[in-house]
Amino acid sequence: MLELGVCYYPEQWPEEMWADDARKMVSLGLSWVRIAEFTWSLVEPAEGEFNWEWLDRAVDTLGQAGLQVVMCTPTAAPPKWLIDKHPEILPVDENGNVRKFGARRHYCFSSKIYREHAVRIATDFASRYGENEYVCAWQIDNEYGDHNTIYSYSNSAHLAFQDWLRNRYQTIDKLNEAWGTCFWGMAYRSFNQIELPNNLVEEPSPTHLLDFYRFSSDQVVGFNKAQVDVLRDLSPGRPITHNFMGHNTDFDHYAVGQDIDFASWDSYPMGALVYSGMDEDEKAERLRTGIPDQPAFNNDLYRQVGRGNVWIMEQQPGPVNWAKHNQSPQDGMVRLWTWLAFAHGVDVVCYFRWRQSKFAQEQFHAGLLLPNNEPDQAFIEVTQVAHEIAKLPEVGARQQAQVALVLDYPSRWAADALPQGEDYSSSRVAMDWYAALSRQHIDVDIVGPHSDLDGYKLVVVPDMIVDDHDFVDKLEKCAAKVYLGARTGSKSKDMHIPAHLPPGSFSRLLDVKVTRVESLPPYGRDRVKIGDLLGKVTNWREQIVTGDKVLATFQSDFRDGSPALVGSEKCWYGATHFSAELLDALVTKLVGWAGVAASSKTSSNLRITRRGNLMFAFNFANQAAQLDVPKNTQFFVGGHELAPYDVAIWSA
Repeated sequence: MLELGVCYYPEQWPEEMWADDARKMVSLGLSWVRIAEFTWSLVEPAEGEFNWEWLDRAVDTLGQAGLQVVMCTPTAAPPKWLIDKHPEILPVDENGNVRKFGARRHYCFSSKIYREHAVRIATDFASRYGENEYVCAWQIDNEYGDHNTIYSYSNSAHLAFQDWLRNRYQTIDKLNEAWGTCFWGMAYRSFNQIELPNNLVEEPSPTHLLDFYRFSSDQVVGFNKAQVDVLRDLSPGRPITHNFMGHNTDFDHYAVGQDIDFASWDSYPMGALVYSGMDEDEKAERLRTGIPDQPAFNNDLYRQVGRGNVWIMEQQPGPVNWAKHNQSPQDGMVRLWTWLAFAHGVDVVCYFRWRQSKFAQEQFHAGLLLPNNEPDQAFIEVTQVAHEIAKLPEVGARQQAQVALVLDYPSRWAADALPQGEDYSSSRVAMDWYAALSRQHIDVDIVGPHSDLDGYKLVVVPDMIVDDHDFVDKLEKCAAKVYLGARTGSKSKDMHIPAHLPPGSFSRLLDVKVTRVESLPPYGRDRVKIGDLLGKVTNWREQIVTGDKVLATFQSDFRDGSPALVGSEKCWYGATHFSAELLDALVTKLVGWAGVAASSKTSSNLRITRRGNLMFAFNFANQAAQLDVPKNTQFFVGGHELAPYDVAIWSA
């Protein structure tokens, strides 16, 4: 059953408040509390000098009140004394500027010195709290990638990148061939000559850039695993996580997920809306609800990263402080997001934070309590959720969906390395597909190339740019129908055009060959006709040659009538990115072809999904919605009519 928790910072409040805070948390219905992710300088104010006593008392106070503690390793914020002693651990941005002490995440993943100190402080924490009866789980570090900190251009990163390339290519001739260095006379004679791909006169070789992204991801994986190994040894039986961020794809989350016990992520739908690629009219419509499918997409993604085990470690409770604009969620949205998370497989939702801070950088970031200790709106909504939890029967795990949507991290990096258009966004392409499926109340699993595809009826591959022969083997062998989006298989692992043209090895699934690509501006007038519906092409169009059936064509003053959608018995290929209305029509045809159960009505504001033996409905609109379910349906929460921003839960 759903459990609730909160992020707490005892170091920021007088000690005489701790016991009352803990009592109120338990009374509210919270069972988990996360602490200590920024406490290194407080625990070790000088090298080798420790002050554990205050943290011991905090753990005891919280635990004795009945709370389970998630203890964090504090490596997201190395102390000033360490920076002063080893300034070389600081990260360097792509312009060559050293990023200084004074906030957080001020370290380079490639620094061997910093990794040694990170392992040492993790060992100190695990030695002290590894078998503490109240410490029931661990979080490593905090939000890898926040503040654009995965890619560092320090001397440590430079040397480590050269070593990484030696291991990957073995000989400099193989690297020159892979990078295509003959193109602009860029050939290298040794690995020691290779620079990092920043501050160049022109763009680097896309293979150079992709390899740097791969290297940077591997540095994160290694850094994380070094701490995991310590915790496994000194805190046996306690599950370990890292709190990922939604839509940050600067490193391979699947790879980090292999070393932890459950994935967690930090859900901030308001900020996600502000920074999204939506136009202003769409943002205005969603101003106080966020994008309906953004949190659901990430819940499904991190359920895959955590191999079925996922929490939300930070749930937005109100306005935040860090976006370009920081609007308030509608009243009711914190409750809705909580139940949405549970419906999509999340087992624990922790709110950020217990009490709004009175000082420092996050003064405007809301909490469950106001700075004067009065309940804020989220406190009221969490109280309601806690009461509703008690009404539910036991619920099974989130079931496998009928549809899988593929997210491949190297392909995301490939799109960044060679976008061929300033508005190309793999994240938006994937979200558009997820949203189109969700509008027809179709459950979706996010999967990677490593995932098992057995049991799916439809696999959607939005734009898996980097060709993968092994994954194509899986697609051939599984029983699912397959949809391939534009750009799929368009680059080899070395970022070359495939010998027999795109979609590379994916052409084993159908007879198609891509002979030309275009990135189109917003004012382009190309259209596609699917059935009787004529709709807009967005930012990408391909010219394809096929021997398979043409299912839709372009209408344009350029090569009018050329194929836009083609299909075989096994696979369909789309040669463009479709507008939302065209995607809705395409999804209707796809799921019918694949035999996927779907709603006959598409809804922009209502989402319906299933977990175990329960159905869930979520109304993102500012007006009531009616559920089309039998009159004798047994509701545990809500009923046939959903008020604005309301939730209903009933027996499946």
